[in-house]
Amino acid sequence: MSKLAIQTIGSQHERVFEAARQVAIVIAASLFVALCARITIPIPGTPVPLTVQNFGVLLVGLLLGSRRGFAALALYLAEGAMGMPVFSPIGVGGIAQLFHGATSGFLLAYPLVAWVAGYVMEHGRKSFARAALGGLLGEVVLFAGGLTWLAVLTHSVTQAIRWGLYWFLFAEIIKVMMAAGIAARWQRMSAAQQ
Repeated sequence: MSKLAIQTIGSQHERVFEAARQVAIVIAASLFVALCARITIPIPGTPVPLTVQNFGVLLVGLLLGSRRGFAALALYLAEGAMGMPVFSPIGVGGIAQLFHGATSGFLLAYPLVAWVAGYVMEHGRKSFARAALGGLLGEVVLFAGGLTWLAVLTHSVTQAIRWGLYWFLFAEIIKVMMAAGIAARWQRMSAAQQ
């Protein structure tokens, strides 16, 4: 066998291995968000629970970047739509939770949230400030989707804000800061190893 043929076969194996690794990362990220969804606290007076899920979405976007983050969260929604128990256990579950539940707008925004957070993190110095900005902009997208859905569901912007915003502001700030801290530290560690 010629040297060129051996190099070609070797590079094909490397490409297949790298593609399989990327797919595994995306699947693992979707399962990480599913685990975060299991940590849920129901809040009296609102059908929207407090969950660690949003933290998982931000962290996936910040660590994986825009494309892989988007893919991981699109896969997460597909898993839930197929009936896998990946959503918050408080909701109705399955495809009904995606299109009829009080949290539908939040769930459907997840791929865009991860994309925005990842995009901001990819473009510029990978610092805590950039990660926090990406997380904050991701949260804006998240609450725009969630509150819009709640307003349509309740026919009241005031009720949507009451159910989907007031109770969550403090917790979301903590989630953004934690995700930004982890992402910035991960980026520093990755840069140091190269």
